[in-house]
Amino acid sequence: MLDKDFVVFDDRFRRYAMGNVHIEKLWTGSRWAEGPAYFAAGKYLIWSDIPNDRLLRYDETDGSVSVFLTPCNNHNGHTVDLEGRLVSCEHRGRAVTRIEHDGSRKILADRFEGKKLNSPNDVVVKSDGSVWFTDPSYGIDGEYEGDYAVSELGACNVYRIDPVNGGVTAVITDMVRPNGLAFTPDEKTLYVADTGLTHKPDCSPDIRAYPVNSDGRGVGQGRKFATCDAGLFDGFRVDVHGNVWSSAADGVHCFAPDGKLIGKILIPEVVANVTFGGRKRNRLYICGTTSLYSVYLNTQGALRPKV
Repeated sequence: MLDKDFVVFDDRFRRYAMGNVHIEKLWTGSRWAEGPAYFAAGKYLIWSDIPNDRLLRYDETDGSVSVFLTPCNNHNGHTVDLEGRLVSCEHRGRAVTRIEHDGSRKILADRFEGKKLNSPNDVVVKSDGSVWFTDPSYGIDGEYEGDYAVSELGACNVYRIDPVNGGVTAVITDMVRPNGLAFTPDEKTLYVADTGLTHKPDCSPDIRAYPVNSDGRGVGQGRKFATCDAGLFDGFRVDVHGNVWSSAADGVHCFAPDGKLIGKILIPEVVANVTFGGRKRNRLYICGTTSLYSVYLNTQGALRPKV
């Protein structure tokens, strides 16, 4: 029998939600928990507490939580690159940065066509080393998650950073507030959430699917993949079977590759983001508003294809 916090809409979900597991609340004390990233070599997870301007670290070996970095320019989303370095979206820094192996901070992108970025939000690294990130305006809309400023770009786009020359190109320009993003396991499709409902009443709370061009440098026309029935989609991750595990107001929503909502994991706080971790990549870490949760699933986070 499944735990009461698993909701099944399609029998396909029963394969992933095991009957002998439960939701674990690992820690609480954030103002707005976001941006989880897992470091397998160190057996730890880092995540953002954006308004408190700090990164927190959960140690899987003993369950302890400590401050990883503060101040941190109001980090939001994170990912781990091909060399195991932390790539970060900085709201206050208005940049995508990377912590090098020696601990130094390197700016990967802070401008597009000579104008300052808004406030990078979420980021992924493709198997070719390119960095893809979203740039809505939430970090400059007020003083809570960054510093108030007027957008120099006048638009909120999705960008790609070239792994060879560092050039920044706009790959998606038709979204209101692009937010979470992730590639399918074969990297042939890029999913992006639009949280534009925060600024535009008629913006549908969707995840859109964009076909990646054959050269891997851009995308084609997007289509609606899924619509949120509880608040807004924010960050999400994809598993090895191509299912999308997305944040929502009532927990985590699981969508099959065909876009059908097959199940939910109910969390008693608004969820902002998730990531897979653990020794077998089968532990889903969940950033609720004030807390860090986790649950073991009968699936694994997708790996980048080898190039």
